[in-house]
Amino acid sequence: MVGNGVKLILCVALCLGVGVLGSLFSWGTNLHEWYAYLRKPSFNPPNWVFGPVWTLLYILMGVAAFLVWQKGIGRRDVRVALGLFALQLALNALWTPLFFGWHQIGAAFLEIVLLGLAILITLTAFHRVSLPAALCLVPYVGWVGFAAVLNGSLWYLNR
Repeated sequence: MVGNGVKLILCVALCLGVGVLGSLFSWGTNLHEWYAYLRKPSFNPPNWVFGPVWTLLYILMGVAAFLVWQKGIGRRDVRVALGLFALQLALNALWTPLFFGWHQIGAAFLEIVLLGLAILITLTAFHRVSLPAALCLVPYVGWVGFAAVLNGSLWYLNR
């Protein structure tokens, strides 16, 4: 049986790993040149904001998954909630290659809207298992909502 400390570390490491995987698509000169030349809305945050915000969000996501897992994988509601969590995490991992790797701003916008819906569904499932877990996802859904508006604006401005 896996102890709670190990479960917590695994959950946080998995989420941070998705962030690291995504960041591989945001390195390199071509990317910086491509992104630098995009027309941006006035509310576009400075580039340095994204790393710390996403790091915090991935940690909170990991804590949320741990709090649900801790309730017992034998429970159907826990398995469903963690399955939904895995789905939204996969969608999260897909956005960065779409946007930064392949420069598909419109496809990334559609994908981030799906991601936002998946997070809301996951948050609802987490709420049924653990209120603190659901609360950990609130900043994430807020940031992804903002990111969706930003992504949509970038798509519109750079058609």
